Amino acid sequence: MAASSRSARDAKRRVQQMEAKRELRREQVKRRKRDNILAISGGAAALALALILQLTVFSSNPSEEEFAAAQAGLASPSATPSASPSNGGNIPKPETAAGKTFTGELKLNRGVLGVELDGSKAPQAAAVFKSLADQNFYAGLACHRLTTGETFGVLQCGSKTGDGSGDPAYTWGPLENTPADNNYPAGTIAVARTSGNAYGNGTQFFIVYKDTVIPADAAGGYTVVGRVTSGLDVVTGIAAAGLKPGDNATDGAPAEPVTIDSFSLK
Repeated sequence: MAASSRSARDAKRRVQQMEAKRELRREQVKRRKRDNILAISGGAAALALALILQLTVFSSNPSEEEFAAAQAGLASPSATPSASPSNGGNIPKPETAAGKTFTGELKLNRGVLGVELDGSKAPQAAAVFKSLADQNFYAGLACHRLTTGETFGVLQCGSKTGDGSGDPAYTWGPLENTPADNNYPAGTIAVARTSGNAYGNGTQFFIVYKDTVIPADAAGGYTVVGRVTSGLDVVTGIAAAGLKPGDNATDGAPAEPVTIDSFSLK
């Protein structure tokens, strides 16, 4: 009887040990799955954050609040009021540029660019920039932002305050001549705007110095108003000098200040 009892106890202990090992394996499998999910989620979060911050390139510099919100919840803080879906009396009529081509020069402190604006494809945008150029609006303003990503290279200019902020008293739309494939070839001149707002265009524009992909947002793409006809190497030279120390690795202020001496169109 004693031997039988020991055998029964040994058998029971072996069964318990086997169950314990199975439970351990189940927990290990669960842990691996959980770790994989966290890793995937972390990668998705980083990608979403990069996209959010990338899209803000063409509105204004992201504020500390916006950056923190993007990192924490990948959601923007309360939206500011959108521009009216109609233009005010201070915005020139598209008819003043419709069917016309304007040529001229954008003189930077680093060199001169030949430019051409297309009033056939983007009459409202061409009318706006012709009007601002005629008023000598851009003289002395900065090109405050440079991106140097592998497929994301632009120089952005025209903020009245010089820090990327838009002028709430000067907004207009609609979007015109936006690329269906989100591709902006080198030499493109396009209009900066508030994210998600087709009537959030303003005085800012960006020059694409290498083939660039910019995902459309809820409003669409970005209005292509013209192109650089000469001197694009001036912008590539600015990009080659890099970004101001302390800025993001591929997005910030140019290392050497860039200002507009004049912008003339005829």
